[in-house]
Amino acid sequence: MPNSRTAAETAMSEHGPHEITKASAWKDFLALIKIGIVNSNMITAFAGLWLAFYFSGQSFLASLDTVVFALVGSALVMAGSCAVNNYYDRDIDPIMERTKNRPTVTGKYEPNQALWIGIFLIALGMAALLMTTMMAALIGAIGVFSYVFLYTMWSKRRYTINTVIGSIPGAVPPLIGWTAVDPHITVQAMVLFMIMFIWQPPHFLALAMKRVEEYRAAKIPMLPVVRGFAMTKRQMMVWVACLLPLPFYLYDLGIGFLILATVLNVGWIALALSGFKIKDDLVWAKWMFIYSLNYLTILFVSMILFTIV
Repeated sequence: MPNSRTAAETAMSEHGPHEITKASAWKDFLALIKIGIVNSNMITAFAGLWLAFYFSGQSFLASLDTVVFALVGSALVMAGSCAVNNYYDRDIDPIMERTKNRPTVTGKYEPNQALWIGIFLIALGMAALLMTTMMAALIGAIGVFSYVFLYTMWSKRRYTINTVIGSIPGAVPPLIGWTAVDPHITVQAMVLFMIMFIWQPPHFLALAMKRVEEYRAAKIPMLPVVRGFAMTKRQMMVWVACLLPLPFYLYDLGIGFLILATVLNVGWIALALSGFKIKDDLVWAKWMFIYSLNYLTILFVSMILFTIV
């Protein structure tokens, strides 16, 4: 009989049980804090911070302590809020394919353990933000409150507008970054917030369309579940169209940025319009979701690049 070994056995023999345990524990921790969400939001937080330096004329290199405290504080506040979200949603997460392997579902983290880790990370993050400005800490607190209480505990399981309410905390990171440098919320800072706020409904509604049956099983009143795909596509079209004028408020970043941002917006509008003709709604939703991810990354990275070149 052939001497076959599982991947786990092979890894165990090569690295030993201690290394496997540490790697597994780290992976579970990253899943608890939803590292993917934290990483994507850090891009927008850094963009807000960078642009605040740019528009205020302050030196980035002379304020590296502010940079570190702002970024670490933002990451910890987001990570802690996500951990609390995992704690609260542990009853519905087993129902959904996308969330059934979260550590609060598999038992890798006990509920109270996850809750206290979340609270500790939020407290640590708030302390770091207080080392920058009071306004940054206040914006961070608004983000925590809106995500944990307004979205997770109040609206998510009750109203189709939960996606819009959840867009508030998702739009906070660039404001945290900005106010850590400049406590005054300028027009440019508000535009960053509005871009993030408006971007989220079409992004998450595309995900909700892809996972509509899972949300239905979990009794989460996402718009595609309650009102159907036709209404969802119309609302997504409106949200995407609302993004079109916003880059023009950042005209100081130059004509190159305005052209790139407008091309991205027109492309997304064209894709949204195609949803009224396409026969396979789930394929269309997949492409809307993919486009939204690339849109966000390209747009916010370009904001930084166009201040350098």
